[in-house]
Amino acid sequence: MSAPEPTPLTTTPPPVLPLQEEEEEQLHSRGIADHDATRQARQQAVGQRPGTLVVREDSLKPRLFLISYADDFLEEREYHDYDHLLAYFRQHPERRHWIDVRGYDDLPLMQRLQEDFRIHPLQMEDVLGDFQRAKVEETEDGLFLVSRMTEFTRLLDIDDDQLSIFTGPNYVLTFQDDYEDCLEAVRQRLRSTRSTIRRRSSLYLAYALTDVVLDHYYPTMAAIGDYLEVLEERIFQGNSDRRVLNRILHIKKDIVRFRRLVYPERDKIAELLRLPDEEIPEEIKVFFKDCYDHAIQALDLAESYRETVSSLIDLYMSDQSNRANEVMKVLTIISSIFIPLSFVVGLYGMNFQREAPDGRINYLNMPELYSPWGYPILLAVLALIVIGQLTYFYRKGWLTKR
Repeated sequence: MSAPEPTPLTTTPPPVLPLQEEEEEQLHSRGIADHDATRQARQQAVGQRPGTLVVREDSLKPRLFLISYADDFLEEREYHDYDHLLAYFRQHPERRHWIDVRGYDDLPLMQRLQEDFRIHPLQMEDVLGDFQRAKVEETEDGLFLVSRMTEFTRLLDIDDDQLSIFTGPNYVLTFQDDYEDCLEAVRQRLRSTRSTIRRRSSLYLAYALTDVVLDHYYPTMAAIGDYLEVLEERIFQGNSDRRVLNRILHIKKDIVRFRRLVYPERDKIAELLRLPDEEIPEEIKVFFKDCYDHAIQALDLAESYRETVSSLIDLYMSDQSNRANEVMKVLTIISSIFIPLSFVVGLYGMNFQREAPDGRINYLNMPELYSPWGYPILLAVLALIVIGQLTYFYRKGWLTKR
C-alpha cells in the first residue's frame, strides 16, 4: 500500500515579493540563516579520524521510503522499521529498488545502512556532512553521486540541499536531510505503467534523479530573472533607494552561490562520461550527455544574470548621480535668481546720504530714496529680473526634465 508522500517542492518559480519595507525583516532573517549555515559548515572537529560519522544537531528524524519496481510491477511504501525494509529488499533481488532515506538524526541507523550496503566510511561521512560539492566516486557495488538541489525561496534566497545517490546492481539508495525535495517528478514517472525507468537498469534511475535536479535549476534561475526585472523596473521608475541597492547586492550573492553549485555539477557529469563502459554503458551515457547540456545552459544563464546584476549596479549608481545632478540644477537655478536680486538690494543698502551735514544736497546720491514710487518701482524691477531669468532658463530647457 502506498504511503502518502510529503509535499514536494514547487517546480514553478515562486512569486516575486514586492519591494516593501517588510522585506527588511526577511533579509535580516536571511542574513542570520546564512550566518548559521556558514557556522555549521565550519563546525568540523579538527584532527578527527577520517570516516568518523557525526550527525548535526538540527538533523531530522529519518523517514524510510521504498519503491520496488519491475516492468509490470510497482510497490511503494514508507517503512517505520528498517529491519522490515531490509528483509523485503533481500527477499526480492529480481526487482529493482529505490530506497530513499530522508533525515539523518539516527546514527545507529546510518551505521547499519553503511554496513548493509557496503558504503565506505569516508563516503558516509560526506553524506552526513551535507555540505559536499557535486561529485562522483566509484564504490564496490556501483557509483556514489552527490548533487545539490536548489530552490529560490520567498525570502529571496537560494536554498540548496544535498542529494547523495548510491547505485548498486538492483538498487538506488538516496540520502537527503529534508522531508521535502524536487524528486516528485521521478516518482510520478515510476508510477506510470509505461515508464521507461521501470524497463531500464538502476543506473537509469540515477540518471533520472540527476536530470530532475538539473531541470530544477531552471525555475530557480527564472525566479531570479523575474526578480531582477522587478529591480530594474524600480530603478527606471526613479523610485530606487538604498534598499534597492541592498537587494541587488543580495541577489548578486545568490547568483555567485548558484554558479558555485552548477560548476561542480558540470564537472561531475563530465567525469561520468569519461568512465569506462563497464561502469556506465554507452546507452546510459547518451542520457548523461543531455544532462551535461543542461548544466552548460544553467551556467550560461548564471553568467548572463551576473552581467545583468553588474549592469543594475551601474544603472543604480547612474540614477543616483542623475538625482544629485537634478538637485544641483535646482539649487543652481535658485542661486542664479537671487544673485542679481542680492546685488540690487545690496546696492540700495549702501549708506550714501543725499543731504550733507552742512545742508547741501548731493544729487547723485540715490535720488530714488525720496521718490514716492521708489519702493514699488524697485519691486517691479526685481520681479522683471526674475521673470526674465526664468524665461531664459525655460528657453534653454533648464527647467524641464530630460
